[in-house]
Amino acid sequence: MLGKEFLFFNRENIDLPDDFKELQLQCESCKRCSLFKTRRNVVFGKGNKNAILMLVGEAPGEKEDIKGEPFVGAAGELLTKMLKAINLTRDDVYIANVLKCRPPQNRDPTPEEIEACKGYLFKQIEIINPKIILALGRHAIKFLTDYSGPLSAIRGNVFYYKGIKVIPTYHPAALIYHQEWKRGSWEDLKLARRLYDEALKPQMNTD
Repeated sequence: MLGKEFLFFNRENIDLPDDFKELQLQCESCKRCSLFKTRRNVVFGKGNKNAILMLVGEAPGEKEDIKGEPFVGAAGELLTKMLKAINLTRDDVYIANVLKCRPPQNRDPTPEEIEACKGYLFKQIEIINPKIILALGRHAIKFLTDYSGPLSAIRGNVFYYKGIKVIPTYHPAALIYHQEWKRGSWEDLKLARRLYDEALKPQMNTD
C-alpha cells in the first residue's frame, strides 16, 4: 500500500529550448552563476531520454566534475548496484542533478546557485516526461517537493511534481556512511520498482 500522496503547485520554467541537444549545449556554456569559474566540466545528465524512471541527485562531486557524468564515484557504484537490485540498469533510467556544476569542496549548493540552475532540470523533466522520479537526498527532495524536514518523516510517501510521482529517499553517498539507512532505502527502491511496473502496463497493453 502506498503512503499518502501530496500534491504541490506547478513551478515556473525559464525560457529554454525544447530540443534536448540544444538544451545540453546551452547548459554546457552556462555562466548563470559563479560555479562556471571553478568547474572542469558541466555534468548535464546521462541515460535514457525516454525513461519511465528518472533519478535526481544534488550536485556533481570531484570525479563527476572530472568525467562530466553523474554518479561515477563511490556513490555512483552504489547507485548502479541499487538499480541492479530492482532489475534495472543505467540504460533504463535517466540520471541528473539539481546543480550541473560542482560546488567547490563539495559544499552544499547555495540558494542562488539553485535558482540560477533550476531551469535546466525543470526542462529535462519536461522533455523526458518520466512517470516516476527518485529524489536522492535532501536537496533533490526540497527542490521537487518543497519539503525540508527530516526524511524519516516522509519516507514511504509519494509526492507529485506536475503529475509525476516523486519518491523521496536517501542519497547513495549518505548510505555509505550510514549503513543503518540501507533498509529504508531498499523499501524505497521496491516502491519505485512497483510503480515502474504499474507504469509499464499501459504500454504493454498497446503493443
